[in-house]
Amino acid sequence: MRKISVYKWPIIIFSSLILLVVSLTVPLPYYIEVPGGAEDIRKVLLVDNKEDKEAGAYEFVTVGVQRATFAHLVYAWLTDFTDIYSAEEMTGGSSDQEFIRINQFYMETSQNMAKYQGLKTAGKDISMKYLGVYVLQVAKDSTFKGILNIADTVTGVNDKTFDSSEELVKYVNSQKLGDKVKVTYQEDGQEKSATGKIIKLENGKNGIGISLIDRTEVTSNIPIEFTTEGIGGPSAGLMFSLSIYTQLADPTLRDGRVIAGTGSINRDGEVGDIGGIDKKVVSAAKSGASIFFAPNNPVTKEMKKIDPKAKTNYETAVEAAKKIKTDMKIVPVKTLQDAIDYLKNNK
Repeated sequence: MRKISVYKWPIIIFSSLILLVVSLTVPLPYYIEVPGGAEDIRKVLLVDNKEDKEAGAYEFVTVGVQRATFAHLVYAWLTDFTDIYSAEEMTGGSSDQEFIRINQFYMETSQNMAKYQGLKTAGKDISMKYLGVYVLQVAKDSTFKGILNIADTVTGVNDKTFDSSEELVKYVNSQKLGDKVKVTYQEDGQEKSATGKIIKLENGKNGIGISLIDRTEVTSNIPIEFTTEGIGGPSAGLMFSLSIYTQLADPTLRDGRVIAGTGSINRDGEVGDIGGIDKKVVSAAKSGASIFFAPNNPVTKEMKKIDPKAKTNYETAVEAAKKIKTDMKIVPVKTLQDAIDYLKNNK
């Protein structure tokens, strides 16, 4: 066996330190997703200028997303409820800054829908004005690539205006492949228009090749204030809606319980699926929640094509709860009313 020269030890130690620093600091084209935290909604929401002093708490839960170094990847490989995603999978090709901005749009829309649903379900006067759709991403083969940008608001197509993104998408889908379309949009406060062509989308439908989300404005004589700086995404919609409804219509609905949950909310009060629900179950259990609301929408054929083993959010949440051996009750919901009814009937 050969001995290492005493003169080589400093080189080996120095090289090892360099490798350690690199593994801890140099970002790779991957992200890791980990359990985040569970926050009392009262910290970020004020309804009608009144503090919610009732016992118990509603909690919204988050996941932590971080650009990965080699050390992060090793940690993720060795740790439960920690997943690795490529940059393309996580951001859809957007820059880190654009990805943050997109999630801020999702949060803004989530808050607007929560205001609308919470007030409406509580029987309060409310109006919601549809302003168009935020542009979240433009496909590489879109003829609007380089024209429409993230944060632009599309307000019309072929001089037609719409009352929802569903109407806009349905109209665009009905156009023929190769047809010319005129898109009206707002960019930095200025009204603009551009002409492009209908292309074939990845889902097989016709479209203009943009990812979008509703831009709405909710008005009511009841002030509702959110302070969610640094928090993004649409997944707190259900719990925001539930908190607003409770404070206005049924203050004792919580009945002293710590209640967590997740799921987006739309203008019809339907709860939408979200990502990372297993990690959110872990966060809620650690916070001491006794109830966790999970979206329970059926797995579609399209989802099965992508992943034959695809499961509902509820099924994934139940599996996570069993794995960590928590007594927290996982409750399936499809609408805001489902959550309200469960809390009323299970005091």
